[in-house]
Amino acid sequence: MAQFEPFAPNVEVNGETVLATVNSFPEYMKDMAIKLLKDSGISNPKPGNWYSQKAWLDSFREIYEQYGSNTLYEIGKRIPANAKFPPKIHNIEEALAAIDVAYHNNHRNGKIGFYRLVKHDKANKRLIMHCKNPYPCDFDRGIITAMARKFEFSVEVELDTTKPSRKEGAEDSWYIVSY
Repeated sequence: MAQFEPFAPNVEVNGETVLATVNSFPEYMKDMAIKLLKDSGISNPKPGNWYSQKAWLDSFREIYEQYGSNTLYEIGKRIPANAKFPPKIHNIEEALAAIDVAYHNNHRNGKIGFYRLVKHDKANKRLIMHCKNPYPCDFDRGIITAMARKFEFSVEVELDTTKPSRKEGAEDSWYIVSY
């Protein structure tokens, strides 16, 4: 399953998470972001409401086509500030593991996939994330970066190009987090 294609047709995402799209744009572009969401089927998103994941993914596809992958990365970096994350996270390992908890708390009604921390090599300051979801790789990279930077100042998150990724039509992607 490639990027932008939901795993199940009835999956929904909460308004707080959808609003991260709007909040990631500069003030002078927020009206354009709201229009992109509306054109994709999400009108006037509000916290506490639920919206079609497919519609949100359609807006991501449009954002990618009009503004590029860096904009998706910036939206991903805004997710931790807007979506509901578990409290009491104390370190980078807990932060990255919390992404999956938050992902499941902010989605409902079907198969959504996961964000999984699979390895933490503390000696070399390197973590491996395995992400199986329909979101664009650059968006995931933004989420992972923002969560890791809550605990480590110097963080680099790279798509592991030695493995297939959603950018190439795979169902999952792998990321290397260095700090």
